[in-house]
Amino acid sequence: MRSPFRSTAAKVLVGFILGATVVGGVAVAGTFSNPLVKACVDIRTQALYASTDGSCPKTRTAVDLGSSGSGSIKSIVQKVSPSVVSVDVTVGSGGDTGSGFVYKTTASTSLIVTNNHVINAAVSSTGATIGTINIELDNGDLEPATIVGRDPIYDLAVLSINRGNQPVIALGDTTSLSIGDPVIAFGSPLGLSRTVTSGIVSSMNRPVVTGSTNSESYIDAIQTDAAINPGNSGGPLTDSSGRLVGINSAIASLGTGSSSGSIGLGFAIPYNEAKRVLEEIVATGKSTRPILGFNPDASYTGVGARIYAITPDGPADKAGITVGSIITAIEGVKVADYVEAIVRIRTYNPGATIKVTVKSPAGDLKVYSITLGSAPSL
Repeated sequence: MRSPFRSTAAKVLVGFILGATVVGGVAVAGTFSNPLVKACVDIRTQALYASTDGSCPKTRTAVDLGSSGSGSIKSIVQKVSPSVVSVDVTVGSGGDTGSGFVYKTTASTSLIVTNNHVINAAVSSTGATIGTINIELDNGDLEPATIVGRDPIYDLAVLSINRGNQPVIALGDTTSLSIGDPVIAFGSPLGLSRTVTSGIVSSMNRPVVTGSTNSESYIDAIQTDAAINPGNSGGPLTDSSGRLVGINSAIASLGTGSSSGSIGLGFAIPYNEAKRVLEEIVATGKSTRPILGFNPDASYTGVGARIYAITPDGPADKAGITVGSIITAIEGVKVADYVEAIVRIRTYNPGATIKVTVKSPAGDLKVYSITLGSAPSL
C-alpha cells in the first residue's frame, strides 16, 4: 500500500513507509566516531559547504559535522529501544505494519504515538474502527490497542493499551537540530522489529506532501540519510542523546511497490510541530489546524502560491487579500509554490499572528499581519 508524494525539490517517487509482515529482528551497533569537521550552512538556501579554514562568511553559519564524543550508538539504543514498539493492523485478510513509541504512561495504561497512515486501514469512512490493532512491545509481548485520536492532516495518531508503567521516550527539541547533526532511526522496517539505523540531518524544513487526493499530509520535514524503509512509519528519530526529535513518516524511492526502498532520502515529522497536535489528541481525542482561509491554484506554475478562492470572513478575507493574488513569503521566508505555503502555515499554531507577503493581481507587494484561524483536522 503506497501513496504518491510530491515535492518541487526532487523528481522522485515517494510514499508512506508502510511494511509487510516478516519475522525476525535486527539491531545495529556502532559509535558516532567520525572526526569533527567544520562546515558552513548557507542561511538562505540551507546548502552545506566545506570550510577550508574553519571560518564562514557572513551569509553562512558554521556547523560541526561528526562528533566529539557524543557516545556510542549502542548506549543510545539501550536507552531508547525499550520505548519503541511495532504496530500491526489487521483488516479482513489484509492489513499494514508500522512502528511507534511510548509517549505517556500511567500505572494502568500507556499511550502510543504512530503515523495516521499506519492505522488508517482500520478506520472506516465514518470514523468507526473496523479492524484490529496490536502493539508489540520491546520484550515481544502483544497488547491490543484502541485509537485515542488521529490527525490525517499532520499524519499522526495516538493509541492506547491497557499496560502501564512502560518506558517512555525522552523528548527533545527539533529547533536544536542543524544540518550535519547525527540522528538515529528506530522501527520495524518490513516487519523486522528492533531495527536501528544511523545517519545525519540532511536538510531541515523540507516541504513535502504525502498521501492521495483529498487525503494529504503536509510536512515541514526533517530530511535524513539514515536508512528508512517500509515499516519504519511512526518510529522515532532521535538525536545523539537519544531524545525524540522527529517521527519517521516517508521516503523517496526510485522504485514502486516491492522494489521501493531507502535511497538515503528519508523524512520525519519534527517533534516540535507534532507536539501541539499530540497534546490536543491526548486531552480531547481531537486536534485542530491553523487556517489562512484560501484555496490555492494547483495549476499555477510560477513562483509562489496563487490564490484561487478566498473563504468568506476568513483571515485572508478580513485582511483584504483578493483572489488572483500570489503569496510570495511567510514570515519573511520565500515560498516556491502552494505546497510550501501550506506547509509553512501549518507550522504555526491556530491563533498565531504571522506576516504574509502578497503580490496583488496588479503586481503590488504588500505585507499583511494576519491572525490564523482554526479548523478541526478531521
